Amino acid sequence: MTEDDWEYLPLRLPPGVSRLTAATQLAIQAEFNGWELSRVRLYADGTRKVLLRRKIRRAGVPRVAI
Repeated sequence: MTEDDWEYLPLRLPPGVSRLTAATQLAIQAEFNGWELSRVRLYADGTRKVLLRRKIRRAGVPRVAI
């Protein structure tokens, strides 16, 4: 699988967001939009930069049952 097979969504969570709240927000994105966690960076000021990814859904030829 190459990098071209994924689409990415960068998010920035402000310092006041608790770890539990951040985990809940990310779980909602995963459950309803198909995103998965790719990377998290926590900065000294409490800011989190999150990178979510999901496989690109390409339209293919529909399969016909015979």
